[in-house]
Amino acid sequence: MSSPTSTTSEMNSHPNSNQYALILAGGSGTRFWPLSRNAKPKQLLNLFGEATLLNQTISRLEGLIPKENILILTNALQEQAVREVASELPAENIFAEPAKRDTAPAVALGVGLIAARNPNATMIVLPSDQLINDTAAYQSVMRDAMTAAANNAALVTVGIKPTWACPAFGYIERGEIANIDGPALDNAPSEVTRFREKPNPELAETFLAQGNFAWNAGMFIWSVKTVIDELTQHTPELAHFITEIGQSSDVLQTVADKFPTLTPISIDYALMESASRVLNIEATFDWDDVGSWLSVAKYLDTQGDNNQTNTELAEIDSENNIVFNARPGSKVALLGVDDLIVVQTDDALLIANRHQADDIKNLGSQLPDELL
Repeated sequence: MSSPTSTTSEMNSHPNSNQYALILAGGSGTRFWPLSRNAKPKQLLNLFGEATLLNQTISRLEGLIPKENILILTNALQEQAVREVASELPAENIFAEPAKRDTAPAVALGVGLIAARNPNATMIVLPSDQLINDTAAYQSVMRDAMTAAANNAALVTVGIKPTWACPAFGYIERGEIANIDGPALDNAPSEVTRFREKPNPELAETFLAQGNFAWNAGMFIWSVKTVIDELTQHTPELAHFITEIGQSSDVLQTVADKFPTLTPISIDYALMESASRVLNIEATFDWDDVGSWLSVAKYLDTQGDNNQTNTELAEIDSENNIVFNARPGSKVALLGVDDLIVVQTDDALLIANRHQADDIKNLGSQLPDELL
């Protein structure tokens, strides 16, 4: 982990000097094996052309957040790869968590690092592994979310309008349009009634029919002051950790000593579900969490009888297959096979039933360590 050196003179010269972004870029590489590995999860893969999902996440912030105000949290296993992908950011803005402690401690670490630089900051917390193409609409939503957060003692979320009754996402129940302070917004926030955990398929259908539910995309916006106040009330352990960072004469050592002792808990459980006031802005941009090879397939070319692929196939009497070839110079041929996922890399080959795409993560227990 590099030293969190401040860039105050540069920061103060930027019109958005009080606006920061924290990108969470950890996680494992299980769902996209064999292309992904523990040291190279999906946000570090070139699944959709030249740029990785992490690259795209950073690029979407151009003109919205100064580069010197973009921080990335990752882990020791992925730190070097993240630094290579995010080389346009200051080296001191990339941090490796010293232990795995779920999203609430990670967010608290980010809040502490930003608060130490600028206690008047408004910050965005972003996943690094989502596919979003409409940058203009994305920036409009984020700009309004930051304005709402800066002018109100509220935590702001971005929700995705559900397109189907997905049981794999958490849901946000939206209430009335919020009465907020500050300038008028193009994207009006609603009060959040409550957060709902991943529902069973029947309950998800009910949510979809009601029409006032949004998928929880894991995007959070708040002022540093408000989030620290809320953590002090609801999760004092994390608030104390933030204080320790601010008072430390050796931040790196403090984080190394204290972070591994924090209780592992998600930010939803630790804070969002119990916060005094939460607002939600519904996304007007496209969004895909790219949760499995089935998600990637939607963006690949189609050959033959609905075979989705990133490469030229030789195929006879084969349909509904997903083929991703990451081994230059090799050829994939299909004969009389349907509904497969075929992924080829230099050192591994996956052949799976496409209807079991979510189970690929379970293969790890059967594989040697060098392939994980």
